[in-house]
Amino acid sequence: MFPLPGVVLFPGAEMSLHVFELRYRTMVREALSGERRIALATLVPGWEADVEGSPAFHPLGCVARFEDVSWLPNDCYDLRVRGLLRVHFGPPAREFPYRACPVEVLGEAPYTESDPLSQMARASLLEERVRLGPLGLEAWLAPPKLADDAPLSVVVAVLATAARLPAAEKLALLASDDVIERARRLQEALHRLGRGTPPAQEWSRN
Repeated sequence: MFPLPGVVLFPGAEMSLHVFELRYRTMVREALSGERRIALATLVPGWEADVEGSPAFHPLGCVARFEDVSWLPNDCYDLRVRGLLRVHFGPPAREFPYRACPVEVLGEAPYTESDPLSQMARASLLEERVRLGPLGLEAWLAPPKLADDAPLSVVVAVLATAARLPAAEKLALLASDDVIERARRLQEALHRLGRGTPPAQEWSRN
């Protein structure tokens, strides 16, 4: 498990990470010898007081797969990871050299891309992305990259991961097992982030 401050990854999105602590370099090497997977967790506020130890983390996180690994001359790593699964962490089973936890995989409510609500949700989020474009890195941690045919779940994942939103708000989105509801709440958050520029079209299950 790789706990980080303010970082929330969603299944279907990618993220770049720089690994420099010895314990997490060990984690990367061991993951490379296995399934090339780690779990990302979000540290709770106040983690600075125990940064060298075992600061508390939120119980909700994401299992990620290594997509690209660069071993640097200083023995650190640059990673590109892709989120795979939402998980709930159990109590740590091991603390050293890094924490390892059992996880419960969280399911997703079924939906179809052809559902009019799915199509409206996807279109609305893509409109929000365009609307926030002029704000650049004021709105995004990194430019959100999406394929033209990306399904709704990936659109939600990429925009939610990239948006410069509070970690608590992202975790609340990650906690939802309903992609359409997650998309609705993300649109509202992106609208607030856009500082009152005209919203994308409204849509709802009701």
